[in-house]
Amino acid sequence: MRRLIVHAAALLTLFVTLPAYAADKLVVAFGDSLMAGYQLKPSEGFAPKLEAALRKSGVPARVHNAGVSGDTTAQGKARLGWVLNALKAKPDLVIVELGANDMLRGLPNAQTRTNLDAILTELKRRKIPILLAGMQASPNMGAAYTREFNAIYPALARKHAVPLYPFFLAGVATNRALLLKDGMHPNARGVDVIVRGILPQVRKGLGR
Repeated sequence: MRRLIVHAAALLTLFVTLPAYAADKLVVAFGDSLMAGYQLKPSEGFAPKLEAALRKSGVPARVHNAGVSGDTTAQGKARLGWVLNALKAKPDLVIVELGANDMLRGLPNAQTRTNLDAILTELKRRKIPILLAGMQASPNMGAAYTREFNAIYPALARKHAVPLYPFFLAGVATNRALLLKDGMHPNARGVDVIVRGILPQVRKGLGR
């Protein structure tokens, strides 16, 4: 009898908690190694830490890690449809963070803008809310290249009427204590800084 009561209690708990999971917001972190958690433990990357921060702030959400190390905007554009179609639910928000690898490879700024434009266009076609995370060029790329690259993100945010988080690595990019030894990728503490910075706009994008 005692065992039956325990089983019944367990089933009741399951049915009570199922609606909570069904109501979770779905956030897709769509980007490159900065989102993928390059050289970090699974629990230290952007997606798991953002999910934990959202839940701690009272927003039931799960964050899907769609970051791929090394991705350029062209590669991101090529896999966007596959990523979205593979999901079991329509995202409540997609955070788009791409372009750093284009810059590091010195790819034409016009190409980067065209690819990002196509990504935002497809997300809007699917009526998926967007948060665009901007990047900034390294000064050694030259003044003209840097000026053109940095202007891509605010221009596209205006064109598509989507919110912009101006610089994904804000507060991290110039602080060696928050970066891996390569001086480019955030360490676990750096990810914490990124999450704290972007969290308010993610919450706003989810309507919270």
